[in-house]
Amino acid sequence: MDCVLREWMPEDKYELSGLLNNKKILNNLRDGIPYPYTVSDAEAFISSMRSADKTKTFAFAIAVEDKVIGSIGVFRQENIHFRTAELGYYLGEDYWGHGFATSAVKQICQYVFDKTDIIRIFAEPFSYNTVSCRVLEKAGFIFEGTLRNNAVKNGRILDMNMYALVKSTVL
Repeated sequence: MDCVLREWMPEDKYELSGLLNNKKILNNLRDGIPYPYTVSDAEAFISSMRSADKTKTFAFAIAVEDKVIGSIGVFRQENIHFRTAELGYYLGEDYWGHGFATSAVKQICQYVFDKTDIIRIFAEPFSYNTVSCRVLEKAGFIFEGTLRNNAVKNGRILDMNMYALVKSTVL
């Protein structure tokens, strides 16, 4: 059984709010996601993803048999980095360790490289998040280095790892 990427639907708000009410997930994401995560929070997120500029935001629900199990997005950067995009993703804890994250990362990268002019997708997981680092490596991303003392999360100063996948292309 594999996962699929699909557009967010308003009715996904219940599954999404259930997934994000988990500190283990939130501890590996950037700040700004409320806890507890309510159905109203999920509605606002889904609405923003559905109305986002489709040339800059490529955001999908990760689903298995049409049940939302996570979220993934690629976000175009600006200025001289307009052909570069940042990847972010998470899965509900019940779905960890089944290959869904690696599959979703491969799918979205293929989609972005096939449908846009983006030539580089990068991700910056916390260095301690070795599972996410491994997902990126299995999806073909290359470790480019450690960003030392790059973030403060839960009162701790943390390193982040820089990974990138570059489209083979001629400008």
